[in-house]
Amino acid sequence: MKLVFASNNKNKIQEIRHQLPTDIELLSLADIGCFEDIPETAYTIEGNAILKANYVTEKYGYNCFADDTGLEVEALNGEPGVYSARYAGEQKDANDNMDKLLSNLKGKENRKAFFKTVIALNLNGEQHLFTGIVNGEITTEKAGDKGFGYDPVFKPVGLNLTFAQISMDQKAKLSHRGRAVQQLIAFLKN
Repeated sequence: MKLVFASNNKNKIQEIRHQLPTDIELLSLADIGCFEDIPETAYTIEGNAILKANYVTEKYGYNCFADDTGLEVEALNGEPGVYSARYAGEQKDANDNMDKLLSNLKGKENRKAFFKTVIALNLNGEQHLFTGIVNGEITTEKAGDKGFGYDPVFKPVGLNLTFAQISMDQKAKLSHRGRAVQQLIAFLKN
């Protein structure tokens, strides 16, 4: 089976390819000749995942899936949420985003947060949504050099390490994206 993953984020592609069974061939946007930036103009994580999946299906005709992820921090009323990738500006720089987050949380006791990933799958004319959530907290400083995005400042419940301090295998089992991908795989196997 060939499936397009509506992303050019090499880190996300690598993470998802790592989880998929070998009988599913994963194509990136570059693989299908899509080099435009797909607009993420929805007000929800679900909405952005659906926009991206529909864009590829409508414009290129492929079965595909897209994801969108947001980090929601309790003490910041759910920020950065749907704006996670561009929290510190349109340059979408992970270090700038983490620095802004840590700065906004300075002096706050409550550091509870959760990551949410929604995958929208367009397959044979039908759309299916899969959601993965992981609870945790924001650390006071960055730790680890693995992963990407907010991984160096997010510590999942039950683990005394950030996502940036654990292996890709461990992260696939524990993370929001890993959980959503597990649901996607289970659905595709049926």
